[in-house]
Amino acid sequence: MENEIREIQEALERSGYIAEPPIATAVHLARSMQKPLLVEGDAGVGKTEIAKVMAEILDTDLIRLQCYEGLDVNTALYEWNYQRQLLHLRVGQDTGRAAGELEQEMFGPDFLLARPLLQAITREDGPPVLLIDEIDRADDGFEAFLLEVLSEFQVTIPELGTITAKHTPYVVLTSNRTREIGDALRRRCLYLYIEHPSLEKEVRIIRTKVPGAGDRLSTEIARFMQRLRARQMSKVPGVAETLDWATALVNLHRDGLDPESVRLTLGCIIKDKHDMRDLDEAAVTSLVHEAAVTE
Repeated sequence: MENEIREIQEALERSGYIAEPPIATAVHLARSMQKPLLVEGDAGVGKTEIAKVMAEILDTDLIRLQCYEGLDVNTALYEWNYQRQLLHLRVGQDTGRAAGELEQEMFGPDFLLARPLLQAITREDGPPVLLIDEIDRADDGFEAFLLEVLSEFQVTIPELGTITAKHTPYVVLTSNRTREIGDALRRRCLYLYIEHPSLEKEVRIIRTKVPGAGDRLSTEIARFMQRLRARQMSKVPGVAETLDWATALVNLHRDGLDPESVRLTLGCIIKDKHDMRDLDEAAVTSLVHEAAVTE
């Protein structure tokens, strides 16, 4: 068991995802138990990236369903290609074909537009990774429908009948906790909560993802971010913002932090006008001083 977890952890890191044993264990169990993995945490901590890296290390497709308010079943599952159906009907009528025959053809597989859930269920050459991103943005009705799909991995299309998955997809659901996910869905899933990274981990992430950032710059950026997140903020920056900032500073040929460079590049990490206003010149200078690497 320990060897398997270590192998998963090493595979994740080879794909650029710095993972602690709890993350590697969750990925291993989701794969071996064929249970959905619900990943929660603040925006930018690497929830979505888990699914992307899983697809890479399993050498399979990633199918992504981006959730949003008002998402309905048709958008997530399937739709009929109405334009193509109408064209087929007109051509058939022009050639004198029977209406019943045309209707039967119009509601066949050739006119079906598979959306992410159906794509995952009907994939024939091995199980894909199905990412259901930001499930907390969808409403309760869609969550109930999703629970039914994840329980059986089959769907019924009235015109075609019941379609059952030949290969059970690996499912990763993410949530930023903008609303509470229902207990029924939680019970169906394994659970993983991802915190903002520790200082050591954030330095490793920067060095892995932004190779041009030297040891000093990587360390000072990570220290700055750790102290910044400790402040009262409307939108706490995540690892994604850290990497954007590191890339920007490398592009500006900086090998360490200084107050002027930080003020000029704050838009990489601060995404709220109130947070930008609160981080005045004195605060920036203080944070840079605290983050400095002394020789």
